[in-house]
Amino acid sequence: MSAESGIKTFRDSGGLWEEYKIEDVATFDAWLKNQDLVLDFYNQRRKQVMEAQPNEAHLLVAELQNYFDVQVITQNIDDLHERAGSKKVLHLHGEIMKGRSTVKHELVYELKHWEIKSGDTCEVGSQIRPHIVWFGEAVPEMDKAIALAEEADIFITIGTSLNVYPAANLIHVVPSHIPKYLVDPGDFNLDYIKNLTIIKSTAVEGMKILSKKINELN
Repeated sequence: MSAESGIKTFRDSGGLWEEYKIEDVATFDAWLKNQDLVLDFYNQRRKQVMEAQPNEAHLLVAELQNYFDVQVITQNIDDLHERAGSKKVLHLHGEIMKGRSTVKHELVYELKHWEIKSGDTCEVGSQIRPHIVWFGEAVPEMDKAIALAEEADIFITIGTSLNVYPAANLIHVVPSHIPKYLVDPGDFNLDYIKNLTIIKSTAVEGMKILSKKINELN
């Protein structure tokens, strides 16, 4: 979704996991082993997000709020949906523009700058870490996401490999009679999913097509 805003993806060709090992920057063990490296990795991601702008796909998703009650569920950690105007955004994998206490996860802080430094502590004296769900950690918003998917009248999936679990399961909990749309240039074998329309395109071009289709349903 945010690739067309210039933000590197994690899994695609040329993505971040080709440059970094997951076990070095995206696990709690990595945090314990080399805190400075982990901080720098997410500081650079945060700086990139702050320099980026929402693309047309983000804006078209926000525009759907004029006609529908839109709930965005995202695996992205950036804030481009919010900056595009989406009011209801659920971040499954955390938020790069927030930090949190290492020992008290409920202590979460908005970040106004791109850098978390070693020695930046929360109110109980614990180092602030990126507010990101690392590999091996629970996805605290997953139950809420499942409940939203089960209640959907229209379900849209944009720019995902459908390979990252548990988020990839969401399309399978949507009731079979509900219209579903998948926007992605990849190849999928999803014939077993009922009422699914695949738009094989990038997020921006796909949302241009899809917004017309969706508005016809209104």
